[in-house]
Amino acid sequence: MPFTKAVYRTQDWYRRLTVPQFTVVTGLLVIFAGTLILSSPFCSTSTVGLWEALFTATSAVTVTGLTIIDIGQDLTIFGQVVLALMLLIGGLGLMAITTFLQGFVVRGTELRCRLDRGKTLDEFGVGGVGKTFRGIALTATVLILTGASVLYFFGFNDISSTGERLWASIFHSISAYNNAGFGLWSDSLQGYRTNSVVNVVIIMLVILGGLGWRVTSDIWTNRYRLQRRNLSLHTRLVLRTSFLLIVFGTIGLIVTESVANGNFFSGLGWNERLISALFESISARTAGFTNMPLSVQSVSDSGLLLLMTLMFIGASPGGTGGGIKTTTLAALMAATRSTLRGEDDVVMRNRQISDKVILKAVGITVGSLLFVLTMALLISMTSNLSGEETFSFLEMLFTCISAFATVGFDLGVTQQLGHFGQLVLVVGMFVGRLGILLLLSAIWEALNRGKLNKQNRVGYPREDLYV
Repeated sequence: MPFTKAVYRTQDWYRRLTVPQFTVVTGLLVIFAGTLILSSPFCSTSTVGLWEALFTATSAVTVTGLTIIDIGQDLTIFGQVVLALMLLIGGLGLMAITTFLQGFVVRGTELRCRLDRGKTLDEFGVGGVGKTFRGIALTATVLILTGASVLYFFGFNDISSTGERLWASIFHSISAYNNAGFGLWSDSLQGYRTNSVVNVVIIMLVILGGLGWRVTSDIWTNRYRLQRRNLSLHTRLVLRTSFLLIVFGTIGLIVTESVANGNFFSGLGWNERLISALFESISARTAGFTNMPLSVQSVSDSGLLLLMTLMFIGASPGGTGGGIKTTTLAALMAATRSTLRGEDDVVMRNRQISDKVILKAVGITVGSLLFVLTMALLISMTSNLSGEETFSFLEMLFTCISAFATVGFDLGVTQQLGHFGQLVLVVGMFVGRLGILLLLSAIWEALNRGKLNKQNRVGYPREDLYV
């Protein structure tokens, strides 16, 4: 039967996919399905076409938060529920769900499948993904429901309607834990700038979601003997780096805006300035929420540069955020320290780090930087040629980093870009969420099919290079 043969050919095609390729294909399929659903009359108004739905679906699956529509006005309640589900799919880990589903599709040697997963996805090892995925889902459910409960009873008290308050609490709790930055109001959380409960809940959810399941699991496992020596090196580095970045971002934002006489904190007391700076510093590392107006008029150039640095670094491996990750920064800083000291090995916390990890950190950073610059170059070229509204390069670079690092901060550029510029952001969000190395690995494996299992036994002579 022709239909049966077509099914067999499709199954055979899926079985030949490697994990990176399977992840890319699954992500594209989820975005495609989300686009069709969001563009239907059940989910949105007539102002949302296929293009608006595609941009929104990509931003949701990649948990970015950039949008060219008004979520609260242009999407129906059903559409907002669909959007929340897409945030969960992307935030809980597109790669985790992909690997879990791949067990039902790909057939082969079980040990090889697990080794392949462990090699490609740092979050999973030889032990399989079932238990890990259940742990991720359970942790997310508990934290999201806890955050929603606090927001409902103590945060969004100004919302009189019980149903609206309940949905606002659930939606923003999901969005915050998944570091998505989507809100039901066009001004994000600016209306709750002085509400300490809302600010604290959002901050805690963003931090816990950005730390990654490996860190939260390690802390929970050692909760009765929570000492530094009992925690893994990964957990200690993530906690230390995250804390330093939060302090650096908070103090840096206060200093830059005070010295540059920016308008970001105008009219606020020192306590409110501290809370706003803390909120924006944490949100800049891939959350995307803002409780203050964000524009080139309200934030100084030095403040924008600081926010771009935080956005580019991002959250931690296995978390719901993007960026090059905190451990990548820690590895690069350790390698720089070893170079300055003239040491041959990279040592962190009395542990030697392999050269493979350092090379991966360098590859992620360089690849990400080149990709972001390419995005900015394409947008700047096309905006000048097409006669669109002219933006400064700082604005375009800020938006490109926000898209690639899946942050969602916007200076008012996204909606005013043409379709090509928005397409560049769509590609940037997708690549940034999957990871530049995973995407390049998928492309490399597709171009070199049949050569992957061949080991290169050729050795080459060494020679020094002056740098």
